[in-house]
Amino acid sequence: MKTPTVTPAAGAAFPSGATDIETRAYAKVTRRLVPFLMLCYLGAYLDRVNVGFAKLQMLSDLQWSNTVYGLGAGVFFLGYFLFEVPSNMILHRFGARRWLARIMITWAMISASFAFVSSPTMFYVLRFLLGVAEAGFAPGVILYITYWFPSARRAKVMGLFFMAIPLASIVGAPLSGWIMESFAGVHGLRGWQWLFALEAIPSLILGITILFYLDDSIAGAKWLSAEEKAVLQRNIAAENDGKAAHQTIRDFLADKRLWLLTAIYFCIVMGQYGLTFWLPTIVRNAGVSGMEEVGLLAAIPYLVALVCLPLVGRNSDRTRARRMHCGVPMVAAAIALFALPFTDGVGTALALLSVAAAGALCGTSQFWALPTAFLGGMAAAAGIATINCIANLAGFFSPSLVGWLNDFTGKQGAGLMLTSAMLLIGACLVTLLPKQAVDR
Repeated sequence: MKTPTVTPAAGAAFPSGATDIETRAYAKVTRRLVPFLMLCYLGAYLDRVNVGFAKLQMLSDLQWSNTVYGLGAGVFFLGYFLFEVPSNMILHRFGARRWLARIMITWAMISASFAFVSSPTMFYVLRFLLGVAEAGFAPGVILYITYWFPSARRAKVMGLFFMAIPLASIVGAPLSGWIMESFAGVHGLRGWQWLFALEAIPSLILGITILFYLDDSIAGAKWLSAEEKAVLQRNIAAENDGKAAHQTIRDFLADKRLWLLTAIYFCIVMGQYGLTFWLPTIVRNAGVSGMEEVGLLAAIPYLVALVCLPLVGRNSDRTRARRMHCGVPMVAAAIALFALPFTDGVGTALALLSVAAAGALCGTSQFWALPTAFLGGMAAAAGIATINCIANLAGFFSPSLVGWLNDFTGKQGAGLMLTSAMLLIGACLVTLLPKQAVDR
């Protein structure tokens, strides 16, 4: 679906002093869309990573190794990779409302099916199908945000949207621990089985709600006045006039910036999921035993990230130093992960995990201010999906390699070193991006 365009008035792009109508319009859009999209992404992320908590019981119940778990956690991203670009193209062509609803309803049903997993093969198949079902949601929402917000306002919105990741862990970690302990044995099911069944319900409800709540475009938003619509459309049209419009697939694939951005995001995802899938295990190995206690303590690093995300996003929009706000948090996360194996005690481990979580998630949110600064229209739909789908293969390699390294060496520090190195490499690659293309 194409965003409606209006011929921009002279000098109408993004004045430093916004008009009252413009300020009011963006405040309305933010209040209407961002909290709801955050809630949807919270459901998505919860269903994607609750396997990290289920692991604490599944491995002993089903007699699986870390390698089996790591491969199963990672195979999600193979399905994600194969179906993400087609998903985003369909969304751009036919609209976000129905397509995002389809994504959420489908993955909720598959996520609930994990309660009946009994073999590694079944685990792998369902994780793959979950990736297929969810493909396109995160990049679809990122694309959807570009329909409403110009790049000058987007870093703050991205920071708010990606707060859903730490929120999912702040809510999900204690909730997962409570479900696994409180529901263990109810109707003959184990705690991890109830975990998958119950945590799929919010996604199902939100998927149905999307059909009645979201609008496909500015033009269709009945809650905006005609003046507000005109201002928003004018800003988007003015910005899109200066963005890349690849004429052929060859031109698109030949854009070196696209592949540099893909490499950067690959490194970020390696760090993010290396932390996400193994954080409960790290907390437990630091000396915490009970499931509920692990859940409560595992939420602390994400609470720190929750505070940092909007602050970094707001400062990025104020300074327009996009590269710095992406790269510096990645370096901080890399240093914290590198130091983890050399420390003792729950307090020190939580402090380092907090730095790592805040750094990795701030890097993730601020990364998406980079490609959307110079890609628009169908190029944005394809570009965002291409970057996300290829880079998210790191979500396959990260838990798989970390699990294998931990089994091979007998130490969890080996996987953390790999994760740290990838974040540091990604931060170095950020400096190669042309300043004039992204720092605006």
